[in-house]
Amino acid sequence: MAVMPSELSPELQARAAKIQVLLMDVDGVLTDGRLYNIPFPDGSILETKAFDSQDGIALQWLSWHGIVTGVISGRVSPATAERARQAKMKYVYQGHIEKIPILDEIMADVKVGPENVAYIGDDFTDVVIYNRVGLSFATANAREEVKRSAHVTTDAKGGEGAVREVCELILKAKGIWPEILKKYEIHV
Repeated sequence: MAVMPSELSPELQARAAKIQVLLMDVDGVLTDGRLYNIPFPDGSILETKAFDSQDGIALQWLSWHGIVTGVISGRVSPATAERARQAKMKYVYQGHIEKIPILDEIMADVKVGPENVAYIGDDFTDVVIYNRVGLSFATANAREEVKRSAHVTTDAKGGEGAVREVCELILKAKGIWPEILKKYEIHV
């Protein structure tokens, strides 16, 4: 059963403190799931999507602290590749509906076990990953079946700060959050 981040048990806090890799789906997680097709006069189409800027900076904070990030998406999109570059993601896998082999490859490359991996998803193809990682998150806009399968459901929807919420949760569990606040001269 999934719980809201504000209700995290000590056990889930401990899981979050172990995270060394954060992986996620793209559409419905880093975006609101909408795809924008822009036609050109020659009949070709440019597909683009909107990303949340606050998700991007939070992903960079993770990279500053040695937490590896990446995406595993069923769709192929140049916009996703560029967003991953901007957010300092190490792994960008596109065109992969079968995500388990990709997860296994990433864990072997980083040399971590499942307990050190967190994953954010919103649809059925993500649940198979939930069953193989230490901490799973569903976005607020995820399918109900997906929410029931996740450890945590975010308050925010995909493309509207869900990734930022997960990043902050991990940074807080690891005791890094005060350092982030201090960097920006925020006093609490």
